[in-house]
Amino acid sequence: MTACSRFGCAGTIDETGYCDACGHPPSSPPTDLAQSTRSESTASRRARDGAVPSLPVFDYPDPSSRILREFQVPDRARRCANPDCADRRKLPPQPSGFCLACGTAFSFLPSLDNEVVVGDQYRVEGVLARGGLGWIYLAHDTRLDDNRVVLKGLIDVGDADIATAERQALTTIDHPNIVRIFNFVSHPDPRSGTRAYIVMEYVDGFPLSEVAYKSRHGEKPPLGEPLLIEHVITCGLQVLAAFEYLHERGLLYCDLKPDNVIIRSGKYGERDNRIKLIDLGAVRRMDDRISPIIGTVGYQVSKAEIDERGLTVASEIHTVGETLHQLYLATADRTGHHGADADQRRIAVGVESFKRVCARAKHADPDRRFASAADMAEQLRGVLREIAALRDGRPRPGQSELFHPSAALLDDGLGAVPPLHRWIDRPADVPLTDLPLDDGMPTPAAVAVGLPAPRPFADDPAAAFLTTAAADFLADGGADAAHRLLAKLAQAELRTVEAGFARCRAALAAGDSKAAADGLAQARELLGATEDWRLHWHDGLVSLMGEDFAAAEKSFDTVYAALPGEDAPKLALAYCAEYEGRLEQAEAFYLAVWRRDRSAASAAFGIARGHLARDERERAVALLDETPAMSRHFDAARIATVRVLSGYLDGDRPSADDLRAAADRLGGLYLDGGAKTGQSRTRLDTVVLEARLGATAGGAGEDGLRSRLEECYRALARQSETRDHHSDLVDLANEHRPFTFT
Repeated sequence: MTACSRFGCAGTIDETGYCDACGHPPSSPPTDLAQSTRSESTASRRARDGAVPSLPVFDYPDPSSRILREFQVPDRARRCANPDCADRRKLPPQPSGFCLACGTAFSFLPSLDNEVVVGDQYRVEGVLARGGLGWIYLAHDTRLDDNRVVLKGLIDVGDADIATAERQALTTIDHPNIVRIFNFVSHPDPRSGTRAYIVMEYVDGFPLSEVAYKSRHGEKPPLGEPLLIEHVITCGLQVLAAFEYLHERGLLYCDLKPDNVIIRSGKYGERDNRIKLIDLGAVRRMDDRISPIIGTVGYQVSKAEIDERGLTVASEIHTVGETLHQLYLATADRTGHHGADADQRRIAVGVESFKRVCARAKHADPDRRFASAADMAEQLRGVLREIAALRDGRPRPGQSELFHPSAALLDDGLGAVPPLHRWIDRPADVPLTDLPLDDGMPTPAAVAVGLPAPRPFADDPAAAFLTTAAADFLADGGADAAHRLLAKLAQAELRTVEAGFARCRAALAAGDSKAAADGLAQARELLGATEDWRLHWHDGLVSLMGEDFAAAEKSFDTVYAALPGEDAPKLALAYCAEYEGRLEQAEAFYLAVWRRDRSAASAAFGIARGHLARDERERAVALLDETPAMSRHFDAARIATVRVLSGYLDGDRPSADDLRAAADRLGGLYLDGGAKTGQSRTRLDTVVLEARLGATAGGAGEDGLRSRLEECYRALARQSETRDHHSDLVDLANEHRPFTFT
């Protein structure tokens, strides 16, 4: 046996090819690509998730207390078993009898009495529930320690063929998130002669429909705490793990809904098997176009789609989207019950991301839905990390499978040592002490180049070449690296989708808008008529370069709809909103990225710019201080705090405390290779001293400040590269020399 590669799992990969403990396949690279997103093994993805919220552990009552005393079948389930019946709804109100339209016998009553022994092995305790195709009984295995099991019979005697098909399909299914089938037995029946029963694993938990009902109506939470959107997503991920298992075996579940999912108590160490799919009567093979279709109106796709395509993976994805949406409507985050309304504003972007996952899963066009359970799960994991981080402020990063991390910092100088031209090209009518702080908002062109780049799809013939050829461009992003990449692409004469996208991005970095458009046109031509998100992403980049923000925002929003769990489209939308002055919307998107991943320093600088626009100096500094020391942009964030603390904000000078803090922070910066003095430290010293002089305004100590500034300006003069600049800075030093009578 091979050990499971999932972090923290002690299971082994059994003969089914899946772990006998967590139910996930071994780590392996993806072998094929969906049209819209790529996927990898569940095990390797889960290993990167880190600390994400788990389902609450709760007390579950004695199963005997849940035995039904009354046996009601809803009107929608009362139908004649004869498929040729002229009116299958024409049944008398009695629980058993004969169809008034065709005379076929029917019975909706339980077939088993309490204490009866079925198959000489299973002693019935009572009716536990009603499934989609039959009554479900709680029983005890008299041959195995009296363990609890579940027996499932048929609602109507005419459904025997379904039981046979179910038996043949389900005997080999073995997954932690799917109820296990132990046995098939029969028992004498006074009406039909003999009735078949499926013996299934007993699952100690609540149907999600019951959890949702009580949550929606503000009743005592059956889970021991309010139902939150994180719980819904976690349930969805385990359902998708089960679907991935079934789909890889050529099977479809077909009838997903909250009634058919049970959440276990978790009191016995369960984790990845907290969620169980039950009632497997609708399971069928993907190529089955003959068997009766079983599903639930409102969750299943339209009849028109079934008639055209049959039941498919796309129709399965639809049921997941609808199930998650219905569960969300019952959450405390949606209803505001149990005080959860306090978090609604905080997690709003995450909730929007979740809604977009559901919307894509339920898209009217099957080709626009997620291509697989794995693809949908990948986006849900991103949304789960996003919502959890927004709720409690703890970062939950996760490497994107679709975008490279960007080495660029979307900042135009706030986090950098001021260049010499700050003093050389100073405005003639504004004293340096009154020079407003530049918030460092980057140009649209810089953002178009600096946003994360999509990873090449592995099935593209140019993928391997691009992985190597574009390495320095991804690390550098500058014009020189872009020209080198364009030259390599021209020499290789590659005409593929990914080569077209690479040409587009490199041309943007080189400042050649026409070449960028040509590269994108090549990719579009090769892809044909498709809604591939990569086309929209590059459309957005080209529009951004041309400062067409309406078009850029529309394109990036389309990518967000396709990939709600990714940070890149939110970062792009945040910048568009910021540039157009919608600061609240911009901050919400930036914050969703930053709270989840503290390596995304571009988002932190975006939030800081919003605070500076509202003269919130202290909040801007506090936000920048969240940048972790391991971040490649840590030094830039520390420099930015010095500049913010000493900056002149729309008529608001820094306080004495701000200036002391700026000086203290400046002393702790690693500058000029660690030397005590140098060009960078001199420039920042000058900025802080100018702020102190402006705040002093003729008060005590002004002469000392002027003397120090004079020295700084003379030091800046020695950094100049031309005689004119040197003379100008010397003049500046002389202007600040303290006034004396000698």
